[in-house]
Amino acid sequence: MELSCKSEYALLALIELAAHHAKGEPLQIRQIASQQNIPDRYLEQLLATLRRGGLVRSQRGAKGGYLLAREPWKITLLEALECIEGTNSQKAQTSDRPQTVESDIVREMWQEVRDRAQGVLQKYTLQDLKDQRDARHQVNIMYYI
Repeated sequence: MELSCKSEYALLALIELAAHHAKGEPLQIRQIASQQNIPDRYLEQLLATLRRGGLVRSQRGAKGGYLLAREPWKITLLEALECIEGTNSQKAQTSDRPQTVESDIVREMWQEVRDRAQGVLQKYTLQDLKDQRDARHQVNIMYYI
């Protein structure tokens, strides 16, 4: 199991939006893209998907941009990834191959892996990621005299 580039970029954008959520000011695509080193056009597509999924909202105008649709502690990583990858991305694929005892065992084990991964992703929110990022930034701050 790997995190797709698409999902990683979406989570990076969502963390950036979570970091600015308290200010209530929208972030423009170019701001998010430059902060997180995401290609503008790709980010635009991801934000459109997240908007359709109800995780972000857009604001038009000179001071327009994107904001989280809800508080960052109310958006789970599972919800974000399902929005980007589709809700059926984790579903087991049925094949035309005949079922054997061994194939059943492998499918059952893989289902357990998916269930546990979903449990972890359901446990964490955008707020958790933002807080971890902030904590690491604090550790890396050095003062020079």
